[in-house]
Amino acid sequence: MRNTARWAATLALTAAAVCAPLSHGASAAPSGDASALYAPSALVLTLGRGESAAAVTPERAVTLTCAPEASGTHPAAAAACGELAEVGGDLRALTAAEGVFCTRQYDPVVVTVDGVWQGRRVSYERTFPNECVMNAHGSGVLTF
Repeated sequence: MRNTARWAATLALTAAAVCAPLSHGASAAPSGDASALYAPSALVLTLGRGESAAAVTPERAVTLTCAPEASGTHPAAAAACGELAEVGGDLRALTAAEGVFCTRQYDPVVVTVDGVWQGRRVSYERTFPNECVMNAHGSGVLTF
């Protein structure tokens, strides 16, 4: 049941994040503005406590749209979009920030990211040993 609710919420948020920018671009296209044409970049990020997304219910979820401009419910949308642009949308390439020290307390958190980045489907899941380690990786993207 938890997994079904998680997927339903993710699907609804992804649809809202992807369709809203697309409808804006479609209405601007007839005016001849070439800048209105772009590959969509819209993601839904979730965070839950546990060892796998299948076994947890998300505690938090945010949307992040990076094209044509940074927006969504992500608290640091511009910084997150900038970080994602630096790694070409590859969330696996986000590395731990230097100089951040975390305890070795094991309190696992799971982050999932689903959506599209520059028109390509993105699906990412990662379990971090605790929230401090998660925040150290991709400080702009995963801090929400």
